[in-house]
Amino acid sequence: MPPKDEAADASSNSAPDLQILGDEITLQPSGYVEPEGTREGKEQALMNQFASFRSEPLQFLREVSMYVSGHGWRAYDNVIGQPVFYSGFSENIKSMVLSAPLLQRRIMQLAQDRVGVEVEEGLINKDDPDCAMKCAQRRNVLEAGLQQVAEKMTDDMICKMESKTFIRGAYYAVTQLLTRAYHQGIHVSSEEVLRLRKVADAAAKKKQSIIFLPSHRSHVDYVSLQLICYRLGLTLPVVVAGDNLNFPLVGSFLQHAGAMWIRRSFGDDALYSTLVQSYIDTLLQGGYNFECFIEGGRSRTGKLLPPKFGILSFILDSILSGRVDDAIVCPVSTQYDKVIETEGYVTELLGMPKKKENLADFLSGGSSVLSLKLGRVDVRFHEPWSLRRFVDEQLSRLSSIPPGLDTDHSNPEVRAVREKILRTMGYKVLGDINAVSVVMPTALIGTVLLTLRGRGVGLQELIRRVEWLTARIRAKGGRVAHFGNVTTSEIVDRGLEVLGKDLVGIINGLAEPTFYAVDRFQLSFYRNMTIHLFIYEALVSAAMYTKVKRGGGPSTQDMTYGELKDQVFFLSSLFRGEFIFDSAGLVTNLDKTLRGLEADNVVRLDWDEQGKNITTVGLAAEERRAGRENYDFYCFLIWPFIEASWLAAVSLMGLSPPLGTNDDIWIEVNKAQDSAQL
Repeated sequence: MPPKDEAADASSNSAPDLQILGDEITLQPSGYVEPEGTREGKEQALMNQFASFRSEPLQFLREVSMYVSGHGWRAYDNVIGQPVFYSGFSENIKSMVLSAPLLQRRIMQLAQDRVGVEVEEGLINKDDPDCAMKCAQRRNVLEAGLQQVAEKMTDDMICKMESKTFIRGAYYAVTQLLTRAYHQGIHVSSEEVLRLRKVADAAAKKKQSIIFLPSHRSHVDYVSLQLICYRLGLTLPVVVAGDNLNFPLVGSFLQHAGAMWIRRSFGDDALYSTLVQSYIDTLLQGGYNFECFIEGGRSRTGKLLPPKFGILSFILDSILSGRVDDAIVCPVSTQYDKVIETEGYVTELLGMPKKKENLADFLSGGSSVLSLKLGRVDVRFHEPWSLRRFVDEQLSRLSSIPPGLDTDHSNPEVRAVREKILRTMGYKVLGDINAVSVVMPTALIGTVLLTLRGRGVGLQELIRRVEWLTARIRAKGGRVAHFGNVTTSEIVDRGLEVLGKDLVGIINGLAEPTFYAVDRFQLSFYRNMTIHLFIYEALVSAAMYTKVKRGGGPSTQDMTYGELKDQVFFLSSLFRGEFIFDSAGLVTNLDKTLRGLEADNVVRLDWDEQGKNITTVGLAAEERRAGRENYDFYCFLIWPFIEASWLAAVSLMGLSPPLGTNDDIWIEVNKAQDSAQL
């Protein structure tokens, strides 16, 4: 899709989407949604791209044989990028990892440190004339043992992309499953894909890796990007995955499809940490594509989580140390009409412990969604950028670069610079993901239902508010799935069908169908997919509510600019870990937001005599006449987060020690959480 500009409002000016469903790739207008009248026939035809063994056994066997033999694009021979899926790939990578100078130095250091401890503890007599020889012998034994441990860790960690026959079969099987659940397939922007292929071709010639950094809302995220890369002829990335998914059968399958397993926590295991660094160095030095989730775990709330810096720190170290010359970063947004796991997310957010993944749950969960119609998956690629250039730009802004930036991690100045670069990089990636994210029809409906007064909304009013929200999103530079040649009512019908009666209820027998939120908690997942676009408007509206709630007219509801700025500063500080704020600064963002709200006739601004400074802020007369519907919309967006913060503060107040207690009182996290859930 095009960058954020006025052309984004017109589907005729937008690059077409590619719809990937089975063997079929369909060129469609950007964000196109099929008309209701043709939907069933077309979707059925696309589903039939994979024949059923029961109804068409010969065609089924023919299709399977095409994947096994590697007919046409299925061969996966002429890929853009470094060669993968050949016999001996894993052994080659393993050999390079284990022989990496960084790892060998760590093994020697650990062995030497252990010998020193044994000498200090008297296990080796330092007064013995043969002490030096015994120390050397003991060091050799320890190094050999650590080398064996490293070999075992490497075997467990690295991906094993060994067989093209396997990956062809995996693509066929996984696509069968995925397109039964997401029956409208995977959509990508043709413009973004062409740009990505061009970048990948240039990177391959320079032997540079593409580092995909996707958002993470579902386990399907792992699958969708792999399917796209395979279908479009790009080298599959090595995917960083937590070892909680490494359970029997599934773990081996994923590892052979490109997953590398890492522990959820490294602790103080210096050998393991160095091994991970050596493996990442090896992949980036070889130009192999790489994928890790910028948020770490899956978002249970629908919005982006703050960045996790674990794997990013290894990538940054590869660049800063000079062991890797450059790599290309590609932020990726993955959006869903409906996320399979939302019901489980709700139970976790309500305090239930997360269930450990296992084969039985995987099989039962997988079979239960195959018959569902969950809509489509939308994958968008931000314009890739050079990591080396980014690092150089950050360093050029420093007044001085501390010595040892590439090696001395113990220096506080070095750590501060590295952490600053990491944070800047992490939030840049999140901003890039938000910039290319597409708001799905289900997110529009969920947002409208949870930001209206009353317990229900008629169909025509729902359609009107969806159209209003669509216009506001585009005006803010966001992306909405274009409605093509169909009406908004058909889009709403499609979204309601995907959400289902468990999330959205309907009351019949009235003048028109009336809809209401059944599961508000689960529906909030979809509302939170839009909140990043309106976070400043929401903060301003919530800050103004301290006066608006008093009722009456402007005389009691108006707020001075200074009061408003203080309240917005407090709220933005409170939520700085929840949302991504523009780096322009509070005053600049506040003034820009107020001018936008004034242009939309939501607020009224009074200025000083010179007309340079805002003195007073209040609700616009037009907004009052409209029943505050737009102002309330912004308030309702942020209100659940304010209530959650208030609840957390109240629960902590209940745990506060008696007056007169001088000692610091620390409360266990579990106890604080239990108190909040009461």
